[in-house]
Amino acid sequence: MYYYQYPYPYFYYYSNQPRERLELKDYGPRPFVINIEEAANQNNNYRTTLWTGNNLQLTLMSIKVGGDIGLEVHPNLDQFIRIEEGDGIVLMGKSPNELNFVQKVSDDYIIIIPAGTYHNLINTGDEPIKLYSIYAPPQHPFGTIHKTKEEANH
Repeated sequence: MYYYQYPYPYFYYYSNQPRERLELKDYGPRPFVINIEEAANQNNNYRTTLWTGNNLQLTLMSIKVGGDIGLEVHPNLDQFIRIEEGDGIVLMGKSPNELNFVQKVSDDYIIIIPAGTYHNLINTGDEPIKLYSIYAPPQHPFGTIHKTKEEANH
């Protein structure tokens, strides 16, 4: 069966056969459909930008055991995170010294981070945290891939 995507002539074929691994790269800003759980679990990079548009960005992250995102703040954007796999603790607050919002998170939890809120996510489990994050507006340049946290920090 074929489904046609507007504008013609782009089309995608759907079947019940097992899917091949998706090439994890930035598919923005064109229309895009994906099984986000499969993509997040497939990602082994610290950060992979999967879709970047003018007003929104989707990234995948893999936080190693004992690792964290690192304390950060985004003054002019809101962020949505969904944990697909793993266990951790999220800390948030109005300043780096006032991280008074502390919550355990695991599979299927979401984290909403308002603009201007300091935050960190720490992996407290025994497997990598696999997550996807939505930034509005975009935070990273189109096509960003950071294999490690150290690479992201340079």
